Amino acid sequence: MANPKLAYCNGNHTGPQNHLKNGLSKRNGLSKTLQNGTANGYSLYKKPFVETFEEAPMYVAVMTYIGYGLVTLFGYLRDFMRAWGLEKCHMAEERQEQKDFVPLYQDFENFYTRNLYMRVRDNWNRPICSVPGPQFDLMERLTDDYNWTYRHTGKVIKDVINMGSYNYLGFAENDEDFLVPVMDMVQSHGVGVCSSRQEMGNLDKHEELERLVAEFLHVESAMVFSMGFATNSTNIPALVGKGCLILSDELNHTSLILGARLSGATIRIFKHNNMQNLEKLLKDAVVNGQPRTHRAWRKILILVEGIYSMEGSMARLPEIVALKKKYKAYLYLDEAHSIGAVGPTGRGVIEYFGIDPTDVDVLMGTFTKCFGAVGGYIAGTRELVATLKSHSHSSVYAASMSPPVTEHIIKVMKCIMGCDGTLIGIQRVQQLAENTRYFRQRLRELGFIIYGNEDSPVVPVLLYMPGKVGAFARHMLERKIGVVVVGFPATPIAEARARFCISASHTKEMLDTVLDAMDDLGDFLRVKYSRLSTATKGNQLPKPADTNLELDA
Repeated sequence: MANPKLAYCNGNHTGPQNHLKNGLSKRNGLSKTLQNGTANGYSLYKKPFVETFEEAPMYVAVMTYIGYGLVTLFGYLRDFMRAWGLEKCHMAEERQEQKDFVPLYQDFENFYTRNLYMRVRDNWNRPICSVPGPQFDLMERLTDDYNWTYRHTGKVIKDVINMGSYNYLGFAENDEDFLVPVMDMVQSHGVGVCSSRQEMGNLDKHEELERLVAEFLHVESAMVFSMGFATNSTNIPALVGKGCLILSDELNHTSLILGARLSGATIRIFKHNNMQNLEKLLKDAVVNGQPRTHRAWRKILILVEGIYSMEGSMARLPEIVALKKKYKAYLYLDEAHSIGAVGPTGRGVIEYFGIDPTDVDVLMGTFTKCFGAVGGYIAGTRELVATLKSHSHSSVYAASMSPPVTEHIIKVMKCIMGCDGTLIGIQRVQQLAENTRYFRQRLRELGFIIYGNEDSPVVPVLLYMPGKVGAFARHMLERKIGVVVVGFPATPIAEARARFCISASHTKEMLDTVLDAMDDLGDFLRVKYSRLSTATKGNQLPKPADTNLELDA
C-alpha cells in the first residue's frame, strides 16, 4: 500500500455536546429483501439499504430434515449398542460408585455431541501455528477413532487462505511498525497487570486508550475492558435490573443474551430487524406497563447489534433510533463486528447510516475484530461511564487489559483515524468495502444463496444439509482454503452454512482462488440453490417492497 503523509488527524474529533437523557421484511417465496424505511413520508435512510435472505427450494428443506432424521435414528441405534457394550463409549461417564447419584452428565443432552457433532468435529478447532493473517499455517492432524481424539503428524500445511478470521482490516499481522511499540511496552510495563482497574491495575495507557476511543466515536467518555464477551455480559446487569424491560433482537449474540438474563430484567424478543414487531412491543410496554401491577417500567432498553455475525445483516438503525425516541426508550448498540468495518472512515453503523452518536445511549464494541487484539469498550456520556466504573463487575473484579495489547489498540486506532500521519487506515477501510462487494457479487453470479447486507464483510453461504457441511470444509482445506462452517445450535437446524469473513488484506487473486474453488465445489456438492442468479443480472437485486413506519416527527 502507498504510504503518503498527512499533516493532520483525519476527521473531526469534537463531538456534539447536546446529550439526550436517556421495515418489516416480507417473504415472497423467492427471497426476503429489505430496503429503506420511511417515517411520516420522509426517508430515514441517506443511502439505499439492501439485504437479501433468499429461501431455499422446498426439496432442499425436505432433504435437510430427512438427513437429520436419519442421523438421529442411527444415533439412537449407536447409543443402544453402547449401552450393551457392543460399541465403546468415549464420552464422559458417571463413576460406578456414583451410579445412584443424580447424573452430573445428562446423557440425552449430549446426544447431539456424541452422534452428530462427532461426525464433523474435524472441521473445527484446527491448530494454527502462524499469524492469522490473509494466509496462515495449519498443523496437520489425523484421527484413528472417528474424531474422538487426534494425533499430530508433525507436518504443517503452509499458506492456507484464511477466510474465517475476524481480521477485517488486516491488523492481525507481524508488521514491524506495529510490533516495535508493543515490544517497547512489554519492556516498560510488562505483560500482565495482576489487578483490577479499581485497585492497582489502572494504567496511564488505559486512560489514553479511553480518551482515544471517545474521540474516535465522537462521544464524551469511554471505558475499556479486557474481554469482549464480558463487556456485554457484565455491564448490562449494571444498567438494568428488576422492574426494567429489555427488548432484544432474536438473533442477538450470546453475550447480550447472557447479560440480559443476569440482569434480572424482564426480556421480550422481537423478530430480527422487524420494526413493526418492535414498535408493537414498545407500544404494549408503554400502555400496559408491568405484568399484574401495570406499573410503568423503570427503564426500557433495546438491545441490537450493528452487524449480526451469523446472518451478515445490519441493524435498521435509523428506524430503531426513531422508535426509541418516540417511546422514550434507551438503546444499547453492540458494534463488535461493525466498528472499523463499515462507514466511510470505519466508525461503524453509526457513521454508515449518518446517525448522531448521541442518539445511541450505550455504544459497545470490541477490539477483537478490526483492531486485531482483545477486549472491548463501552462509550457514551460521562454519567454512563461513571456509573459503570462503580457498578460494573468487570471494572471491580476483572483483571485490567494487558499493557502491550493496549498499546497495539492505540496504534491501530490512530492509524484508522489518520493520526499517525498516513492514509493506511482509511485505505484499508476502503479496500475492505471493495473486497466485500466484489466477493458478494461473484457469489450471487455463481448461484449460491447468501445472506445479509451488501456492505457486510460477514458473508454466510447456505449449505443446509448436514453431510454437505463437513464435505464442503474438508474439500476446501484440500485446496488450501480455510473456512468456518456453522450448524445447529448456532444456526436454525435447517440453515447450516459456511461463513466467510472478508479482509482488507485479501488480494483479488486470493478471492478469485476461493471463488474458483467455490464454483467447482458448488457443482460437485450441488449447493448452488439460488434462483436469483437467473432472475437478476450482474449486481442487481430484486426490487424491495416499501416499508412505512408511522413515527412522530
